[in-house]
Amino acid sequence: VQLQASGGGLVQAGGSLRLSCTASGRTFATWTLGWFRQAPGKEREFVAAISWNRGSTYYADSVKGRFTISRDNVEYTVYLQMDNLETEDTAVYYCTADRAAPVRFPYLTPTYWGQGTQVTVSS
Repeated sequence: VQLQASGGGLVQAGGSLRLSCTASGRTFATWTLGWFRQAPGKEREFVAAISWNRGSTYYADSVKGRFTISRDNVEYTVYLQMDNLETEDTAVYYCTADRAAPVRFPYLTPTYWGQGTQVTVSS
């Protein structure tokens, strides 16, 4: 089972990035997919999650209105569109998968984790 994230990089504040994460090794079509992040010296924090049928999404307050999570169940891929990036968004971003509903993601450790992709926002 693998979650392979990509799309990180260096961007100026106010810019945009889109992260992608593709699942392989098993089908995640009926699993909730989500993103977490961890900045240097800080605890890991929840970012966003989306239900298997795309009917439910949940966002951290810090990214609401700026980030959009989506998924493609044919390609087993989850996306995180990040707009109006701030320096505080600098972190390693991890894609995750779990059977719990999106609203529970801030309070649990998802079952599967990807390797992480670095996002750096400069001022």
